[in-house]
Amino acid sequence: MSRNEHVKTIEWTGGAVRLVDQTRLPGELVFKDISDHRELADSIRRLEVRGAPAIGVAGAMGMALAAAKSNAPSMDELRSDIRAAAELLTSTRPTAVNLRWAIDRSLHVADDDSIRNEDELRRRLIDEALAIYEEDRELSRMIGRHGADLLSDGDSVLTHCNAGGLATAEYGTALAIIYTAAEEGKRIHVYADETRPLLQGARLTTWELMQHGIDVTLLCDSAAASVMARGWVNEVIVGADRIARNGDVANKIGTFPLALAAHRHGIPFYVAAPYSTLDPTLSDGAEIPIEERSADEITTIGGFRLAPDDVKVFNPAFDVTPAELITAIITDLGVFRFPYGPSLLAKNSPSDA
Repeated sequence: MSRNEHVKTIEWTGGAVRLVDQTRLPGELVFKDISDHRELADSIRRLEVRGAPAIGVAGAMGMALAAAKSNAPSMDELRSDIRAAAELLTSTRPTAVNLRWAIDRSLHVADDDSIRNEDELRRRLIDEALAIYEEDRELSRMIGRHGADLLSDGDSVLTHCNAGGLATAEYGTALAIIYTAAEEGKRIHVYADETRPLLQGARLTTWELMQHGIDVTLLCDSAAASVMARGWVNEVIVGADRIARNGDVANKIGTFPLALAAHRHGIPFYVAAPYSTLDPTLSDGAEIPIEERSADEITTIGGFRLAPDDVKVFNPAFDVTPAELITAIITDLGVFRFPYGPSLLAKNSPSDA
């Protein structure tokens, strides 16, 4: 990949899904071709592809793969195979709502009674996956345009985990704002949290930003509040995996304490996400399911054991930031400001940036 070129995180290659194996970064940029939806489900679970928008695209492509590879002799049996694939893919990452949203779109297509035969159904699911992919690329650009207006030349932005091109089809959410601001000629410096336990900030965000010539400094997660206290941070911008209708946000573990520190120091705390990340079925963050992952992610690193064999481990992948700590939610539809609730649900009434 040449400097300043946005890598294609995931794409449909006509019978297979090609994705960047993000577990191999930053050491090497490896593309993986997957032709079976079960293998794709495993890749989602193993975080070879990750980020709420990207796994939504992956879910839709997994549905297309399941249909394309099914040998079902009838429409009823093909639809049964598709529903089984949906159940498997949905189970891989329970917190990110984009995955369920994309799979539900594919199921809606599969249930269309006007589809005449198996081949048409297969084509329609591929078309839906490609539509979701293209929509995500455009939504990222729109998030970038809306959010860049909030940044000034010379600002320093703190971010957490990876909400860049690697977390979407191409351009990003939180990092899309930084890329757009840079394209507008603004000089932006980024402080990137390492993001324990899997170090997505250290491995992915710094790699992305350096590829694009963005000035970036890597931080231990525990250093973020100290950097804020020194007056070195103008804004905090993070992504989101699910947003409840009151504006509570689930994002990578460690986001909530950043919001608390930003509030203490009077620093704007922004969340950037496509509008599809809103889950209107959930009244608040207490209802968001939080994925818990393997203890090995905390007790080992690079195959080396860090903790006693029998130690108890609590390893939630996400935490929930209350709406009142969030200055604004930046979406493809515009910028929504606290208090959220009815305005967030209205779709057509965001505040001006």
